[in-house]
Amino acid sequence: MASTYIILIVAMIIADMSYTTPNHVLSALKSEEIQYAIKLSLITCTVTMVLSLLVAIPLGYLMARFDFRFKKLLDAIIDIPIVLPPLVIGLSLLILFQTAPGQFIESHVRITYTVYSIVIAQFMVATAFAVRTMYVTFAQINNRQEQVALTLGCNQKQSFFYILLPQAKNGILTAASLAWARALGEFGPILIFSGATRMRTEVLPTTVFLEMSVGNIEAAVAVSLIMIVSGFSVLMIVRLFGDKKTIR
Repeated sequence: MASTYIILIVAMIIADMSYTTPNHVLSALKSEEIQYAIKLSLITCTVTMVLSLLVAIPLGYLMARFDFRFKKLLDAIIDIPIVLPPLVIGLSLLILFQTAPGQFIESHVRITYTVYSIVIAQFMVATAFAVRTMYVTFAQINNRQEQVALTLGCNQKQSFFYILLPQAKNGILTAASLAWARALGEFGPILIFSGATRMRTEVLPTTVFLEMSVGNIEAAVAVSLIMIVSGFSVLMIVRLFGDKKTIR
């Protein structure tokens, strides 16, 4: 079964490559709309990745190192964006900004159907994966060195930054890569909450949708290949970088 799964993934990629040509990919890269979508995707995914880590690292540490009331409830809440259908997340965000608190924010800064909404939609899903990764990372690190540091005069903050975080560097890189790649592939929440307006809220997944909606399958497949190469490159670079860091 494991080999069948790998073969299926490779077969899908080969099928995409056989359906398009280098000329289709070059034409897609020359398109002003697709260039905008690539640029916006890179910017929003990077911002989402940073925001996800800022939440995932302290929250993962809290979940892994402390026992407290309602911990299991919090653990379940964190996983909600993972198990919910993406369209439900987008619809819920859209409704949220129709409520009084959301309308108050909208009266000062326009969120819905803007670039800000793209980051929020990506953040909602990507952060859940980053938190889960950091939770597992911190849980697997023995706290003995932290305890020794505390007995030698370090406070909790110093122990966290100088002892624990360096040991968690590979987990942080993995969380960052997962958050970035997940943000790159996000479609449902963005379509509902941000729309798919050309040269405004168009990212690569919505480009695929827009090209398919007008029957331009070759361009849609070309953009899909760009996303596959981008996502795969980021994952491989992070993994290779992480492996080098672990060599003694």
